[in-house]
Amino acid sequence: MSRLPSLSSPFLLGFDEIERALDRVAKSADGYPPYNIERIGRTAGAPERLRITVAVAGFTRDQLDVSVEERQLLIRGRQMDDKSRQYIHRGIAARQFQRTFVLADGIEVLGADLQNGLLSIDLARPDTARTARSIAINQRD
Repeated sequence: MSRLPSLSSPFLLGFDEIERALDRVAKSADGYPPYNIERIGRTAGAPERLRITVAVAGFTRDQLDVSVEERQLLIRGRQMDDKSRQYIHRGIAARQFQRTFVLADGIEVLGADLQNGLLSIDLARPDTARTARSIAINQRD
């Protein structure tokens, strides 16, 4: 059975890249670690921003990696088991994760902060100027 593309409308020309991005995001829909995305309004001199906050309790700064690859924001966490410890009960697993966010054209990553087990990544939303232009119609006989 073949899958019908979700953006197959004849009015959506050139959106196949977006469909591929949606497929990538759907494949990485693991629920760990939990995250929030919030909009931070404009302040004096600062543009509107988006902030992604990821719950990374137990991870140190050295165990986390934030990068942008091919218009994707990748957040990776790597913890190693401490073999010197002997657990009676182990409810907190040392695990790895990768969380992916597809970025729109022009989105800029401003920076990342780790505080109290929360990793916050600020993104600048571009100011888009709406433009309109007239297209000349040539007559051919």
